[in-house]
Formats: sequence, structure tokens, C-alpha cells
Amino acid sequence: MIFEKNSTRTRFSFEMGIAQLGGHAIVVDGRSTQLGREETLEDTGQVLSRYVDAIVWRTFAQERLTAMASGSTVPIVNALSDEFHPCQVLADLQTLAERRGRLAGLKMTYLGDGANNMAHSLMLGGVTAGLHVTIAAPVGFDPDPQFVDAAQRRASETGGSVALTTDARAGADGADVLVTDTWTSMGQENDGLDRVRPFRPFQINDTLLGYADPEAIVLHCLPAHRGHEITDDVIDGPQSAVWDEAENRLHAQKALLVWLLEHSQ
Repeated sequence: MIFEKNSTRTRFSFEMGIAQLGGHAIVVDGRSTQLGREETLEDTGQVLSRYVDAIVWRTFAQERLTAMASGSTVPIVNALSDEFHPCQVLADLQTLAERRGRLAGLKMTYLGDGANNMAHSLMLGGVTAGLHVTIAAPVGFDPDPQFVDAAQRRASETGGSVALTTDARAGADGADVLVTDTWTSMGQENDGLDRVRPFRPFQINDTLLGYADPEAIVLHCLPAHRGHEITDDVIDGPQSAVWDEAENRLHAQKALLVWLLEHSQ
């Protein structure tokens, strides 16, 4: 496992999950390796494939994962990149299925920065499961158009759908699940954008939650900035599934690793 960005839930859940499956995790800090410096990522992928059965990597640009994968002969798991956070979405979908009994046909609304990795992964993962996904974000914080197009193409095959809105109330209306994330992702702390005022209408609070389905659940990938993207009353309230969601990182990732290893033989 290679971590070029800080991690709490991802590292703990992967390391514990690998141990529970009877494996052994080698955890290295990206700063202590030669990744992309004195050899190509393709070459690194080839070398690491001779030592390990799978690679779990938290990195920056998605293209770094793609480059290493082109040289690797073992599965590479995206443990978070600038563009995507797929393992988190697996846990989100598991949590929603546990709470609502199904996925296809449900409405999922993400509120916050539509250009971040959670929004992109929720679009793609959600429509793959047949969900109707709405991204509610302030003007200027839209998802990457290429990922919207990809999600729409996938939705046409699964019966799901993708919608974009700048109206938080309209996005929350009738939703089966409201999802949010920090307004400032790792690496955006000094990007010069106002990441507070434009987002205030998108805070998940009791008022906004009241527009959702009465049985709606609330998800947050954590860490939560209480009082910003979500209030204490909601994250600690009866409709919050945040703590089950965090636990499900462990279970979803174990299932992912088993599937990948079984299908990579």
C-alpha cells in the first residue's frame, strides 16, 4: 500500500481488512519511494508486480494510476486520486442497500463541490447501480464534463440517470439519500477560491433534510467539518448512516480484494 496523501479510514480499513483475509500489508509513504522520479511509473508497476499480489495506491492525478497499471501484472486499487474515490462509493452503495433494501430506482443527491472526486465517483458508481443521481453544486463548481458524459452513457444502459442543479432544495426534494463531503478537498486549501459562502445553501441541515424522503439517509465520507457541510443535528441524528458507512469501508474493500484476486489468476 502506497500513500502519497494523508489517510485515516482508508489506511486502517485496508490494513485491517488484509489482515482479516490472512494477508500481509506493506505500507509505505510515497515520499520515501522513487515513484515517478528516477524510473517511470510503468517500470515501477512491473517491478512491484514481482513482489506483491495487489497494489493499493492513494495518489494525486488519476493518470499516475493509469501509468502504473499499464506496467503492472497485478490488480491496482485506487485508494483515492484527485479525480475519483471509488472505494468510498462501494461502501456508500453497500450502506444504502442495507438501509433501503435495494439500489435501482432510488434517488441519490450529492450536495457540495461537484468537481471533487466524490461527486465524480458517485455519478459513475451510482448510475452503474441504476440510481438516479443528482449533483447539486454552486455555480462554477460543476463536475468535469467528461465524467458527466461517461455517467450519462452508462446510465442509458442501466436505467439510471444524471442531473445537475445549482438549487440545493430542488436537488434534495424527494431524495432517498443525501451525500456530502468537505468543501475543501486535500490540496485545495490554497487554490484562492471562496469555499465557504457559495456553499452555505448546500449545507445538509434539518431544513434541507426535510425536503428529502421521510426515510432518507445521510452519508458523509469523512472527515466532517461540523457546522460547514453538515450540522451536528444531522450527522448525529436518526437519519445519519455515516458511522455504518465508515464501517462498511472495511467490508466493501475486503470484498473488492477477494474479487480482484480471484479474477486476476
